[in-house]
Parts: sequence; structure tokens; C-alpha cells
Amino acid sequence: MKQPAFVLLVLASLPATASAGLHYSGEQFAELPSRLRGFLVDHRSLRAAGLERPGNLPVSPLREVYLAAAESLEKLTKTRALTADETADLGAVNVRLGKLNAALAVLTPAARKNPEHFRLAANLGTAFELSGDLARAAESLEEAVRLAPEKQREFETWHLKLVRLRLKEGRAANAPVAVDDLFGVKYDGDVKKLPENAVAVVQQLMLWLPADGRLLWQLGELANVHGDIPTAAAILDGCVTEFALSAPDLRKRRQLFRAAADELAKKPDHDAHKISFKGKSARPLLKAFDESTLPVVKANMPNVLPWPVLAATTTDAKGRPVFLKYLEQLDGKTVTLTGFMQPLRDELAVTNFLLLEYPVGCWFCETPEATGLLSVELKAGKATDLKKTLVKITGTLTLNRTDPETYWFSITDARVGEAD
Repeated sequence: MKQPAFVLLVLASLPATASAGLHYSGEQFAELPSRLRGFLVDHRSLRAAGLERPGNLPVSPLREVYLAAAESLEKLTKTRALTADETADLGAVNVRLGKLNAALAVLTPAARKNPEHFRLAANLGTAFELSGDLARAAESLEEAVRLAPEKQREFETWHLKLVRLRLKEGRAANAPVAVDDLFGVKYDGDVKKLPENAVAVVQQLMLWLPADGRLLWQLGELANVHGDIPTAAAILDGCVTEFALSAPDLRKRRQLFRAAADELAKKPDHDAHKISFKGKSARPLLKAFDESTLPVVKANMPNVLPWPVLAATTTDAKGRPVFLKYLEQLDGKTVTLTGFMQPLRDELAVTNFLLLEYPVGCWFCETPEATGLLSVELKAGKATDLKKTLVKITGTLTLNRTDPETYWFSITDARVGEAD
């Protein structure tokens, strides 16, 4: 198997976070809620990891990570019996890969043999849920709630409530006409009626169940309640175009949000863009790099620059950036990466702009971290139309080590192309 460019590692030095529902020791989540745009990037990655691509189409990098983990654990079964923790991992990885029969085959007997093991109960409940057996999912999640450590019990309880709501709906849950009534309120714009951690709850459920379009709809409603109308409109667009949800109320809300977002875009004043939601992290998935797995830097051809390499930049005691050795090797070399264009001025044809990993709704409310910004300058005398879709940038990378008034990363002599 091709070695993935990056791997998810167990970060023992990081504080424990709520990560119940689906437990894999190779995953670590940041504190929730995450900023909505960053969350959606990782949510999409988890969803892509569960898809098996046909033919010779490349699989997602995250799927490669899970495939490698599953292969390693399967090989271990040839030499000895897996421990309960290892079995929980194998079941979780198979769930991530969409291999639910394989997950149930290992988790069901292991949970019977280890009835007091929290991760086995939680993972088995999620596997039953995704396979459509909501009754057995509820039984397993009841055990997970009973066995859960105190810090994780709340999220397990919300997960159990979700399953019970859908179990009560019966067959109607397969063609939903409304969001799940998790919080017992109507989305009428009153934030005070919602639990304080409502966004964190829905995001956690979405991380466990990334292919669940109904939860995405709920996140869109929460984004609207908190005043992030452009993101709410984009989320409901995704519910229709990517998840094929067809509820009349969803389509009506989508049109309403889109019209409101278009009107908001015409207003220059920042007061119209106030968002009450504040994320506790930029994005939910914490990634750690094994630099030895990154491709060798080449001087005579473009080098792919993954965004997580930039995100791994830290600062020293004096606030100066500290780059990965791999990124240092790319300094002055030709690189290529994909992202979204952010104009520096109000113009359609641009000669320079910022490149972002993911688009933002309101720049004042959602300014990316320093590691999520690249200054891009096109070749002399060249200009390009501003695009709202994902683009591919190729040019010379320069790292800024000393000037606090400019961006840490810049690309010059750049050209803009379509993303692969």
C-alpha cells in the first residue's frame, strides 16, 4: 500500500477531549465547538474516507490512513488474539471505512466477552446504527452511557437520544421532513432557547456520523440562529447537492437562507455581519506529521505543499515563526497547492490576493489563523479573474522569519489553474 503523506497519531501529551460514540485511539479531536468553516473541511475529509473509489481513482489521504491501520491490526490477528482495546480500534477503523459488516463481526463477540468495556459498547452502537439496526444500536448505546467516563457521558447521552428519536420515527426516518428534535425547540432565531453547547453536540455527532445529511441540516440551522447566514446557506446547499435531501421544508429554508446571504453581501457595514457563535478551535481533527513520510523535495519540478505542513508552524518565545524542517526545505522552491482566493481589494481582476485553505463568510468574524494564510502574487504583468471555487496555485514559496508586519508564507511568480 502506498504510504500516506501524513498520519494521525495518538497525541498523549494533549488534553483529553470528548471523543465518544466512535473510538479509535489514532484519532484526537480538538475542543469543540470548532469554527464552522474549518469544521466543514474536516467533516468532508471524514466523509470521503468512508467512500471506496471505483477503478483506479485515488482514495482520499485520510482513507489511506484508516486502510493502513486496519491492515496492521488484521496482520496482528494472525499472530495473537487482539486485546479489547485493539478490537475496539479495529471495529472503529472499519466503521470509518464504511465496512460495517466487518466492524460488526469483530465488535459483537468482543462486546459479549467484555461487557464492561466502554469503547466496545460505544463503537458497537455506532456500527448498529449505521447498519440500520436502531433497536440494537440503542441497547449498545445504553451500555455506553452507563460505562462512559464522566467527561464523555454527556455526548454519549445525546447520541443515545438521537438514536431513540429516529427509532420512534420508524420508517419515516429514512425520508426525513425535518431536523431531529434534539433540543426541543424551533429554530426561530432565539439563541437563548438552545443549550449553550448545542453546536458542540451537533458537531460531535457529525464527527461520529459524517455521512448523516440530516445532522448537516441541523448544523445549518444552528449557523443561521447564530447569525452566520452565508455559512448556513452554504450548508443547506450541501444538504441538497451532496446528500440529496429533498424535504420541502429544507428546500424552502435553503432558498430563504440564500436570499438573505445575497442581501447581506450587498451591505458593506460590519454590524450586519455580527455572529454570536465563537469556536473554541479552528478545526476539529488534530493531525501530527511524520515528516519521514513526506515526499522528497525536488528542485526541478513543483512540490505539493499540504496545508497541514503550514498548520504545523509554531512560534518561539519572541513570537517568531518556527517552521517544520520540511517546510524550510521548500523555501525558494516551486510549490503547488489548492485553496480559495480572498481578494485584498474590491476588484474582479486581481494581480495579488490571499489564498485560504477554506473560504470564510465574514472576514472580520472568521479571520483564519496565521498558518491558514498565504500571500500570492502573480507573474509580472499578469492578472486573473477572482474565483469563488477551489483553485490550484503554482509558484515560488518564500518563508518570512523576521518581519512581523507581513504574512508568514508567500508565493510569487504564481499562476492560477483549476483544482485537480
